[in-house]
This record gives sequence, structure tokens and C-alpha cells, in this order.
Amino acid sequence: MSTDQSTVLQATRREPDGSRGARRLRREGYVPGVVYGGGEDPIPFRVGSRELRNALAHAGAIIELSLDGETTTPVVLKERVRHPVNGSITHIDLLRVDLLKPIQTEVPLELTGIEECVGIVNGGILEHAVREITIEALPGTIPEFVQHDISKLDVGEHTTIGDITPPEGVSLVAEPDTVVATIHAPRLRDTGQSGAEAAEIETETEVVGDGDEHPEES
Repeated sequence: MSTDQSTVLQATRREPDGSRGARRLRREGYVPGVVYGGGEDPIPFRVGSRELRNALAHAGAIIELSLDGETTTPVVLKERVRHPVNGSITHIDLLRVDLLKPIQTEVPLELTGIEECVGIVNGGILEHAVREITIEALPGTIPEFVQHDISKLDVGEHTTIGDITPPEGVSLVAEPDTVVATIHAPRLRDTGQSGAEAAEIETETEVVGDGDEHPEES
């Protein structure tokens, strides 16, 4: 992605005045944030919540941040904090980047082939253990997400970071043996016994019933 295709985010510098000031900004329709990195001091800023939502929805990896109408600076999303109830963004951290130097960041991991997954078709249950993975790439080539096909997974099988093929120009930083998804066997009906206990009782019943060598006494 070239910088002229990036989304421009207009923001205003603010004084870091603690949680009370942050709550006031939110009531007024702003989101407080801080931009870091690039060998410069961190700068607190505020941005309209609607403008921020639009920028994050339409941007790829790069956002062009303009503070007080000055020249834009390429940044990437470092962290966003959401309200625990309504999900609105309550704080945002941005990171200045050099477009010619690779950076590490987290992106969502999207599983595909779920409906066709062999194990799920056979009644298995999907556990999606890892939903974000750390990658390294040039800022302009950071994907919005990484996809991984699990359609061939059967019951009792799992897939790891090492099984994922990242997009061209992107490398995975996470440990390759980290399990990202597992297809578990269907849960046993709740009888108050563990699966091992139920299996043991069933085996014992089959053995005792074989040949009926010791019939009940009358």
C-alpha cells in the first residue's frame, strides 16, 4: 500500500490531564489517544469518535495521522481499548513507522472452511484457541487479517501456527507449535461420571455379561 492510498486521521493535541479529563473528552464525543515511536516523544491527542471509527474501518495497515492540521505522519494501530459493555473505543495508541522498515504487530487470525470441516461434519466441536497472531512485515504490506483453512481437520486433530501459510512478504513471529484450533470429540451426555469412568463401567459390564459364568444366587 502506498501512502497516498492511506486513510488520513485528523486529530488535535491535548494536555494529559488524567482519567477525569479522559471521561470529559468521551462525554464530548472524543477518544483520547497517544502516538509513540519514531525517535520522538509521545504526543497525547484527541480525535472524534466517528472520525476514528471511519478511519479504522477503511484503513489498511497504515493511517496518516495529522495533528492540528500539520503534515501527516504514517502510523499503525498499536492498541485500542474498548468499553467492556458497549464495545466503543475508549482509548487508542498509535505507533509512528518507517515505511521501509519491517515492524511486528498483531493481526486477527480468521479460520476458513469451518462449514466443510471434516471433524465438525462428523459431530466434533471446534475450539478456536488463538484469535490474533504476531507477524512481521513492512508497514505497507501488513494484512488486515491472516486466514487459515481448517476444512481437512478431523475429530481429535489440531492445527498450529506452523501450519499457517502467511501472505507474501509476511512472516509469523509466534511459536510454530502453538495450537490455534482443535476439533474435540462430541461431549458425553451428562451422567454425573467422567468419560473415563463411563468407559470403564461400560467395559466392565461387557466382561461380566460374557458367558454368564456366575449367575445370581436366588
